[in-house]
Parts: sequence; structure tokens; C-alpha cells
Amino acid sequence: MATATLPRSERTVARHTVQVGGRMYTFCLVAPAHLARRVLGEALAGAVAELRAVDMAFSPYRGRSLVSALRRGELTAGAYPPPLADIVYRCAALRLATDGWFDAWAVPGGFDPSGMVKGWAIDRAAVLLRAAGIDDYAITAGGDWLVRGYGPRGGAWRVGIADPDNPLRVLATVELTDGAVATSGYGSTIVDPHTGTPVRGAGPAAVTGPSLATADGYATALYAAGAAGLSWFSGTEGYRPVVVDGKPVPA
Repeated sequence: MATATLPRSERTVARHTVQVGGRMYTFCLVAPAHLARRVLGEALAGAVAELRAVDMAFSPYRGRSLVSALRRGELTAGAYPPPLADIVYRCAALRLATDGWFDAWAVPGGFDPSGMVKGWAIDRAAVLLRAAGIDDYAITAGGDWLVRGYGPRGGAWRVGIADPDNPLRVLATVELTDGAVATSGYGSTIVDPHTGTPVRGAGPAAVTGPSLATADGYATALYAAGAAGLSWFSGTEGYRPVVVDGKPVPA
């Protein structure tokens, strides 16, 4: 039975916030009350461990990470471990799909997948939650969300895209029962891959779609490109721009 149809007294809601690699991640899990707290705890522990493993492997700030080894020329394409090969492939696909506005190779210091690897880590953490029998959850980090099922009140998850200049103002709202919302332009520096200089965008960008990794990359590219990026977005099946240049995009 879906938790949305259960009385509140028969649901368990677990919330947990953890810092990984300098970023805060928040989990909200909704499960039938008969599912033991131990199961929820073990599922959370596994998901957090996955976030930490991805940070250790792909942070450009860690000298022993796979990304740092690649930058130093210690890894060749034919010898990439499977997770690194997957990340490199995804980054190449995003570069092609965005007309080069997402380019993990066109940043100072060499290859840096940070524009999508956070979403990739959350996607992987969510797989572990589902494997543990948790079908209703939200994982958030900054302005990025990955949700499935229903929230604590029984309805769809509602994600608000805030105005960075006025956090009380919501630029757009997305309701989801299975999918992701990624945002870009809320403080972290984004480099224009065509000029190598920091982007000074007119406002944040937000994208929704099935995978947070891909939505994350698209949001990064859309913030860098601005409204001109909508021209290549028509070919991104399953993904939709929600906000560009700080303005809602008509559905």
C-alpha cells in the first residue's frame, strides 16, 4: 500500500541532514509505520556512505581522487575505473547536448565534473533507498531536489525555486512524484566554457527531469548560456527548463 493512502498515524517520517565535502544534504523519508526504524537507519547510512564515496572519488580538491589522478595524467581513457568512465561519458554527452555550454574540460585546472557529479551522487544514493524498500523520499542539496512518491502530508512533493535576491519570493513551483529539480546560479562560480571567465548571469536557472545528474548539468549550462540556451533545450527529451535568467519559462 502506498504511504499516501495511509493515515498519518500509520506513517513514519525520518529526516536527516549531513555535511559531505562542504555541502549539506537533507533526507526526508516517508515509510509505513511497520517498517522498522532500524531499516530506515540502515538505508540512510548506506545512502550517506554513497555520497561520501562519490566525494572522495570525484572531488577535484582531494589529491587522491580519481579526478585529481586524471588531471595529473595518471589515468588513460582505456584504464578508467567504471565509475570514472561513466562520469566522463556523461560529461561528454552533456557537452554535445548543450552546444558546449556544459564543458567539464574547459575549466581552470583541467577536467572537473562538479557541475553534474553532485546530482549523480544523489541519484546513486536514491537507488539504495529504493533497494531498502523506501519508495517515498526527498533528497536535497542546496537548490537541487530528487524526489519519489509522496511527502509527509500525502501529496506530491512541492519544490519552490527561490529568488536569490529575495528568498521569500518564489520564481516558480514544481510538483513531482518522481523526478528531479536542479538549479544553478545561487552562489557557486560558473565558468563560461567559451571564454574561461566567470559567468555573471542575469539570474538563476532551473531544470526538471528524471535524473538529477543530467538536470544538474543542464541547469549549469542554462545559467551560463542564459535565454539563448533555450534554443538547444528543445532536443533534451524528458527535461524541461523551469527558470532562466531568473524568470519563469512557460510550460
